[in-house]
Amino acid sequence: MDSAEKKGKLAVNELTSSPVTNIALDTVKIGKQALVFVGTRQSAEKAAEEIAHHLKLSSVSSEKLVAASEDALHALSRPTKQCERLARCIKGGAAFHHSGLVAKQRQLIEENFRNGTIKIICCTPTLAAGVDLPAYRAIIRDLKRFSERSGYGYGGSNWIPVLEYLQMCGRAGRPSFDSEGQAIILADSESLEEEVTERYIHGEPEPIFSKLAVEPVLRTYLLSLVATRFVGNRKEIMQFFAKTFWAHQFKDFRQLAKTIEKMLLLLEEWEFVRSSGNGNKGTDAPLSTLGSGNGFTSAAEMKSEAVKPTLLRERVAQLYIDPLTAHEIMLGLAKRPLPKEGLNPFPLLQLVSSTLEMRPLLRVKVREAEEMQQALAEYAETLLVDEPSMFEEGYDDFLASVKTSMFFQEWIEEKDEEYLLEKYGIRPGEVHSKLGNADWLLYSAAEIAKLMQLQQLLRHIAKLRFRVQYGVKEELLPLLQLRGIGRVRARKLFGSRIKNLADVKTADVSTLTQILGSGKLALDIKQQLGEKVEAVKEGKRKGQINLNDYGE
Repeated sequence: MDSAEKKGKLAVNELTSSPVTNIALDTVKIGKQALVFVGTRQSAEKAAEEIAHHLKLSSVSSEKLVAASEDALHALSRPTKQCERLARCIKGGAAFHHSGLVAKQRQLIEENFRNGTIKIICCTPTLAAGVDLPAYRAIIRDLKRFSERSGYGYGGSNWIPVLEYLQMCGRAGRPSFDSEGQAIILADSESLEEEVTERYIHGEPEPIFSKLAVEPVLRTYLLSLVATRFVGNRKEIMQFFAKTFWAHQFKDFRQLAKTIEKMLLLLEEWEFVRSSGNGNKGTDAPLSTLGSGNGFTSAAEMKSEAVKPTLLRERVAQLYIDPLTAHEIMLGLAKRPLPKEGLNPFPLLQLVSSTLEMRPLLRVKVREAEEMQQALAEYAETLLVDEPSMFEEGYDDFLASVKTSMFFQEWIEEKDEEYLLEKYGIRPGEVHSKLGNADWLLYSAAEIAKLMQLQQLLRHIAKLRFRVQYGVKEELLPLLQLRGIGRVRARKLFGSRIKNLADVKTADVSTLTQILGSGKLALDIKQQLGEKVEAVKEGKRKGQINLNDYGE
């Protein structure tokens, strides 16, 4: 063991100018695999490219890598530049892994890492928890991360938490794969090495705090307790929270009671809960002092303050959305009457984009501010959310909700993932995550509209949900009722003047086969519409096809 190893340092051959690449190459040389943790998605992609460029693997591995590379490339119907970049990396034996990849690509990378085909994964810290991978080494390159707001209200680069560092270290040497592992930190100076050693290797993990202290969590949790009838009055509410980890940490039970009462009164104001008993609705007094005028509440008085159910409350709890989100959706839906020409999608998209559940929003760059203002001017008379003053704290978030809405608008106008990546900087994996959230929130909006008896809105919301799900213009909706038909195939059919189910019924199988590129799918579509296509061997007439021609 040389002096470097005695000091806990790793000695490797300097084959390149990049320490990360050198350690990765050394890992593969000793027959092991590694995870490289970096701070951003762009860094993960760049590091993977450099490592893949220098890796030289056996011909057997190359064949498997080519197959995996093709699968990653064609994970989307139309490969993006990111897909092409990932495919090139995988061919070289490395890959990048972050939230910008679609689930199919992430699963493919993890599976090929487990079976030893991919040797190195360059990833963001999201891979540090919940995934068991055969990594002998965890190479931690970035221990600082940029945040838009620091403790002084300005953006900057800040040290990651010790707990996060420990999570990354924990990926090295998993018990099911190795008997030992190595966690490696990169430091480019003696002073940095000393600081990192003191902060992380000898540092204490941060204390864990209860999430109930966060208002959206407390609101949601409190409403769920009442909605499920787990608690029936204020006394039971306080008894429940008194036994939580939050109360144990908080210690000041009187102050905690004030916080709970504040949340409960807010839920009452929004008509999600209804209290009865001593007529204390609207008071600012905490639960611990509600009741008699002497500042104390008897058990009988507190128990009599029943928290009664409302239909709205129960449905909101079932939807798993923040009560504040439900309240804002209610205000938005009731804000304007439905126009005669129907509901424009943008205001509804902006309404759901303004919710906490849609965070993080697409941030507005300085050069995009004018474009956002133009969008606001175009939809000012129809927006369902009030525009704050540009000097108010929430104005940046409002603009971000407008940009996020523009992204959704372009998606339902059939812009593909490559276009969205170039214009909005949103990767395919993030696109699908945002679409899932939008579908959930639009469904919630529809359920709330039912309770508000806004029946005229339901058809428009349902239509928008369908468009968001498939990313299509309204004209393609009839064709999407067919199994096996998505946005690409529907557009092909529409472009060939097959615009609805009646047109599909009149089109012969050979025409459908030519348009869709699949005779099997053409037959299946006909069968979905109740048509019977006879299988013939010779002398096929127009509209008939031999099933044997398609391997049936």
